Amino acid sequence: MTPTRSSYDVVIVGGGHNGLVAAAYLARAGRSVLVLERQPHTGGAAVSERVFAGVDARLSRYSYLVSLLPWSIVTDLGLRFETRRREVSSYTPVREGGLLVSSAQARTEASFTRLTGSDTEFRAWQRFYANMGELARRVFPTLTMPLVSKEALRHIVDDAATWEALFERPLGEMIESTFADDTVRGVVLTDALIGTFTHAHDPSLRQNRCFLYHVIGGGTGDWDVPIGGMGALTDALATAAREAGAEIVTDCTVTSIETDGDTAEVGYEEEKIGARHVLANVAPYTLAGLLGEPLPPKPEGAQLKINMLLRRLPRLRDAEVEPREAFAGTFHIGESYAQLDRAYGEAAIGRIPSAPPAEIYCHTLTDPTILAPDLAEQGAHTLTLFGLHARAKLFAADHASAKEEFVKATLAQLDSVLAEPIADCLARDENGAPCLEAKTPIELEGEVGLPGGHIFHRDLAFPYLPEDADPADPGARWGVATGHRNVFLCGAGAIRGGGVSGIPGHNAAMAVLNAGQAG
Repeated sequence: MTPTRSSYDVVIVGGGHNGLVAAAYLARAGRSVLVLERQPHTGGAAVSERVFAGVDARLSRYSYLVSLLPWSIVTDLGLRFETRRREVSSYTPVREGGLLVSSAQARTEASFTRLTGSDTEFRAWQRFYANMGELARRVFPTLTMPLVSKEALRHIVDDAATWEALFERPLGEMIESTFADDTVRGVVLTDALIGTFTHAHDPSLRQNRCFLYHVIGGGTGDWDVPIGGMGALTDALATAAREAGAEIVTDCTVTSIETDGDTAEVGYEEEKIGARHVLANVAPYTLAGLLGEPLPPKPEGAQLKINMLLRRLPRLRDAEVEPREAFAGTFHIGESYAQLDRAYGEAAIGRIPSAPPAEIYCHTLTDPTILAPDLAEQGAHTLTLFGLHARAKLFAADHASAKEEFVKATLAQLDSVLAEPIADCLARDENGAPCLEAKTPIELEGEVGLPGGHIFHRDLAFPYLPEDADPADPGARWGVATGHRNVFLCGAGAIRGGGVSGIPGHNAAMAVLNAGQAG
């Protein structure tokens, strides 16, 4: 379709999930809204697709779990969408055994004791995550409110030790003072490294910011499975936006944005469309190019994504844990504290890690609806692998060779903790090829527009008002400012962005509505 008007109250550049959230809120508030999306479909990185030829399995191809999505957005927009909690949090194989963390406290305690020889680490784990749970309950509700000052957020946290450990000092100090076991330390640290190339003692605290967003989601820190796959969320959002009156145009690449602060023009396909406000559901790096401004340093992503379809789950070396239990949560490989540090050090000097760390989860153990009935009956399962420290620079010189080497090393690391090679369990597509695909940061940039393959668009920020921000400015107040009064970020690069949350979309919509009230 083509736009029905020459000018809109709001033009949204990018039809990913945050852009759709903003579109739905603004259209429901009576604004005329146009969404322009360069791909032939909406959803951005939050989509479900049939990845393998002739195989009816709809995988969450890029983003795959939900934690940060406030349920208020689901209810506000009347979305037909649900998630399901995983009973198992994680399993980490260690030699012939492993560490299982589940909702069954006795089972978890026994696993800690089996691994470490006592209940000391388990008690420390309980205290630590009880503390993180309290932090989540206090901080998460603020993410859909106007930003508060750093001092005000400190009062909300209301725990001086937690504030110092998470907001002022490198995370590694807290991990090392709380836990003694190398495996337990690594399981905690992984939440600080997802999509973030850093280490436990990074003085920039980028690891702390990543950790914070991973433990506060939903006010609980739980990472839930989207029923029907990630595309179920964006399909529901697109429906809500259209039903509210928003127009969505796909196969439409935006080429420029011009603004004088009061009105704007968005260029695409040799056409221009007028707008009072423009919401940029793209990375700040991309937005600078559209505005014709000097480009900031390009972000660098640091992950390898591997999607697999299996005929059956692989057998484990650990005889005390069933595969269905081990893969029901997050399955860690090469993620002890020492292994994570070693892999970071290798990648930092330009080497592909010799034992790449990664984590895996099986969507179909929680939600088999993404498989055709015959596949589910045959015992097929999906595996999603997210590899760490796969920085974009490692693939720059010879992408094909580096990708092949990284995938080979990652699968070898997985095989080292299994009782059989993962290759023996892979399903085959209609052409006889194994059902496995891998995506590097370079490919994520080309396919879903993530500069440098950075899944958060740029480094995450602490969720408080920057000291130099004007709290009277709607864009600054809601964490979506760009330096232009009528152009707001509404993607992962906003303050309180990152992950599949809808929070930047909600907050950008609130900034537009607040600006309208002020005007």
